[in-house]
Amino acid sequence: MARELVFTGFMSLDGVVDSPGGSTEGHRSGGWVMETEFVPEAFSLKEEELADTTALMFGRRSYEVFAPVWRDSEDHAAYKELPKYVVSSSLTDDALTDGWGEITILRSTQDVEKLKQTEGGPIYIHGSAELAQRLADADLIDRYNLLVFPVLLGAGKSLFSRSDQPKRQLRLRESATYSNGVAKLVYDVVR
Repeated sequence: MARELVFTGFMSLDGVVDSPGGSTEGHRSGGWVMETEFVPEAFSLKEEELADTTALMFGRRSYEVFAPVWRDSEDHAAYKELPKYVVSSSLTDDALTDGWGEITILRSTQDVEKLKQTEGGPIYIHGSAELAQRLADADLIDRYNLLVFPVLLGAGKSLFSRSDQPKRQLRLRESATYSNGVAKLVYDVVR
């Protein structure tokens, strides 16, 4: 049985996923997650994911943002020794973050497809909008774990490709809404 590939992320109501945590990420409206009232139960999905994750996957830019922070983060200590995969055609082994467990560079979508055929549990993709688009276009994403925030950004990286692709049906696995307007939407890709 193939490993499940799960995209998890914060998304604006108009589909933007970039720069949720701060303006240093390049989006003029960066930090939009932090501008929404904090309601702990709205983030319970992230705790559930910690327990379910058996490996992490990133695109190069997201890896370069997350690795130095998550390596030393108490909130992400459970991720420290998990296998990590970075999909990049340009990243070199000497640029990998020390002290953050096993990290493997995958060079192509085909390498991701081969990884999915190995034994093991779910692999979670954090951030990495461009990677998620490529993998979705190749029909490799199995599930979307989304926290949708009540904000319209108008511009930024979208989770979903605008290229002409065959229609993909999604099945709602779980949903919830919270007092701060955040909606949890968990969708399985129907095959």
